[in-house]
Amino acid sequence: MEIYYAGIGSRKTPEDVCRKMLAAGRAMAGLGFILRSGGAGGADESFESGVNLYSQQHDVPLSTLQEIYLPWKGFRKNQSHLYGSHKEARLMAKEYHPNWSIVSCAGRDFHARNCYQILGRDLQTPSAFVLCWTPGGRITGGTGQALRLAQDHNIPILNFAVEDDDTISDFIFATAERMRA
Repeated sequence: MEIYYAGIGSRKTPEDVCRKMLAAGRAMAGLGFILRSGGAGGADESFESGVNLYSQQHDVPLSTLQEIYLPWKGFRKNQSHLYGSHKEARLMAKEYHPNWSIVSCAGRDFHARNCYQILGRDLQTPSAFVLCWTPGGRITGGTGQALRLAQDHNIPILNFAVEDDDTISDFIFATAERMRA
């Protein structure tokens, strides 16, 4: 059984938390989790780096370890083939944004990408949980868009700004056990 998680967060995630995210991405790849992220700097990049390390060290194809959803082809020089958005994702993003009418076309691509991180490319395959960092643990920014969607779908959210490392680790290991049972 495939276990997806959304590894996301602010581009301004503190460096110490980025190191934790890198380690978490690497460890979760080893546990068989599949990362869903968005190719942004900070949190996304840290999770992806951890998965990349695991892939290189264990000679496992990246395509089996991660789904990186980009707002457009080549975003931040990322080579993921999962880019752009469909009408369904944009309509879903519109539902969860507090002021959609002021969002630019590029911004709408970013927000649609957040829907894929939470529900997969088909918008029907939820992530098992979200692992993130936001300032003060608040639901804010682009990550906030993804978190509102996760909350509405009863997807657990673990925020490094709120939960301690032991709580996060215990949750991840329990999820791995439960999903494989």
